[in-house]
Amino acid sequence: MNRIRHIRRLIEVLAALAGALLGLGALTPAAFAGPITLPPHGDGGSAAGTGPVHTVIVGGMPGWQIALIAAGAAVLAAAVAVSADRARAARRQALSPAA
Repeated sequence: MNRIRHIRRLIEVLAALAGALLGLGALTPAAFAGPITLPPHGDGGSAAGTGPVHTVIVGGMPGWQIALIAAGAAVLAAAVAVSADRARAARRQALSPAA
């Protein structure tokens, strides 16, 4: 292998590690999230003292976010497949004897 291929492979590995680190960094706040405790109703739950605070709990993920994640995963899988196919073709071409 020549020097350029070694450098290219090193850059690809570093980019993959940076992407993994970025993904872990994005998930870390959610991993350390905890429940929020509110004062009891008898303590004057709101700051203005007008009454208790009613919390609205909304769960789930909007459909557009799910679609965006699925599309991103599909594009990433396609890019990995094309890259692997090109690498395999280049290796096959390099290993075949000259006719």
